[in-house]
Amino acid sequence: MRAYERLINYTKYPTGSVSGNESCPSSPEQLEFGKALADEMKELGITNINIDENGYVFGTIEANIENWSGTVIGFLAHMDVVRDVPFSDINTRLIQNYDGSEIILNSEKNIRLSPEEFDSLKDYIGMDLVVTDGTTLLGADDKAGIAEILTMAETLKNHPEIKHGKIQIGFTPDEEIGRGADLFDVKRFGAEFAYTVDGAAFGEVEFETFNAAAAKVSINGINIHPGSAKGKMKNALLLAMEFNTHLPETERPDSTEGYEGFYHLDKMEGIVDHAELHYILRDHDIAKLEERKTRMLSTADKLNQKYGKDMVQVELRDSYYNMAEQIKPHWHLIDTAFEAVKEIGGTPYSAPVRGGTDGSRLSFMGLPCPNLGTGSHNHHGKLEYACVQAMDQCVELLIKIAEKYATNNYIK
Repeated sequence: MRAYERLINYTKYPTGSVSGNESCPSSPEQLEFGKALADEMKELGITNINIDENGYVFGTIEANIENWSGTVIGFLAHMDVVRDVPFSDINTRLIQNYDGSEIILNSEKNIRLSPEEFDSLKDYIGMDLVVTDGTTLLGADDKAGIAEILTMAETLKNHPEIKHGKIQIGFTPDEEIGRGADLFDVKRFGAEFAYTVDGAAFGEVEFETFNAAAAKVSINGINIHPGSAKGKMKNALLLAMEFNTHLPETERPDSTEGYEGFYHLDKMEGIVDHAELHYILRDHDIAKLEERKTRMLSTADKLNQKYGKDMVQVELRDSYYNMAEQIKPHWHLIDTAFEAVKEIGGTPYSAPVRGGTDGSRLSFMGLPCPNLGTGSHNHHGKLEYACVQAMDQCVELLIKIAEKYATNNYIK
């Protein structure tokens, strides 16, 4: 079975994670999907298969080299998808020999996928694309990664002439809500190094992520009947709007790129006497992230001085850190991936990840873990798509990396 066929099969599992649910996994569908993956892994001859009560699925592809002793490499992907876009009842379609023109995903609703809007489509002229009907996401983030890892496993099973060492594979829950590594047991996983397969185009080898924090701004207002409110009412909703004006307009996600960080207001709610603003803060430079956190606190101080003590309170929580710090001492991970991409005929490249992966945290937990592309694009949206041939190349890449680590023994 090819990777894209697995991806299509996996779309029937509506595995949206739930940020407000503290259970792990945060949605029962992830556990159901994990059990199905464990069954599939058994059919592929993978050993030591385990799915724990939190939905983490681990397994081993045993070395096929006699008396092998070398570096145990791992490959990881996550099972959940985002919930803020429709993620169930996904209707996929295969577009063969894409001609470079605009794709009509849904004629009734006039939903189109255009190369004028998404340049990446121009790279896939003459290839085959997996798309949806434009009303849901595809879920290639990160079911494409899962599909490629298991297609790698099937290829190795069917081709014993491909020599490899011991390989660990793992599938995690709740990555999209920032909790994919919370209960990950690095020792039980058993790899010395790993790659997350959770990026976009084939050839991506990513090792720089944002440093990330979350900020909750709580505003306590004073509600008085509007007919007699002069000099007395303090409208928490208006204070919330004023708080946001103190943050730079040019430092929002829609105004930044590359290494530029941002403040992102991703949720707001309230009434006159209480309001909350929820921000995510991001920067590749940890010092600049600290400056953003300081600005949130100083803005609260300004408003408290203006409107009264403790009217505005800010709670800050770090989420993850730039994994480059943990990858650079193990640069063989990047060199090996770059060499493998070139040998397959691709052009490797690295760009700063404007987000995070499970690897961001796992790298700080003792499992250095850069990220590889999956051959899919437009993640987290209804115009998501994957390229069949690019997914095939990603499978080749995983196999090539496994071959290289079979003959190299790196000390952790």
